[in-house]
Formats: sequence, structure tokens, C-alpha cells
Amino acid sequence: MADQLLEYVREAAEGQIDFEGQRLAEFLATVLLSVVGAVSFLYGYFLQDIKLALFIGLGGTALTLLLIVPPWPFFNRHPVKWLSEGGDRAGTHGITVDGKVVG
Repeated sequence: MADQLLEYVREAAEGQIDFEGQRLAEFLATVLLSVVGAVSFLYGYFLQDIKLALFIGLGGTALTLLLIVPPWPFFNRHPVKWLSEGGDRAGTHGITVDGKVVG
């Protein structure tokens, strides 16, 4: 039972995202942190409350962390299709590289 639970946690922690997912994660993190920073600054400035500004900033950072760090399924919509291992030459014909057929 404990081994199954550990395996489930390990698979969840080792989740993978594709290259498009990495680009999306970086974009979301940049936008969310920028918006949270601006909102935090404006609230703190107009209300003259540094404590509120810090709490808004920390809350927004924690929310961004929860949205970006776990490998959510929408980060793996375009999985990379790798070529098969190069040991078998029979299935490698017809690979096109820069417009030329190789192999």
C-alpha cells in the first residue's frame, strides 16, 4: 500500500511538459507576476499600507507557484515524438532533413 502511494507521488512529481508547455508556463508566470506586482504596488500606494501590498504580492506569488510548478496536463498538449533507437536500419528509410531524403 505504501509502495503504491509512493509510486503515485513519484509519478506526479516527475511529470513532464513539452516545449510548448514550457513556453506557456514562462508566459503565464511572467504575466501573472507582472499583474500581481502592479496590483500590489497600486493598492499599497493608494491605501498607504505596505502590509497589504506585501500580502497581495505574496498571495499572488503563491498562486502563480501553484499554477506553474505542477506539471498540469495542459502543459503537455504537444508531446514530442522521438525517433526510434538507431540500431535498426530497416525502419530508417525516408527520413527528410532540410528537404533531402536521408537513409
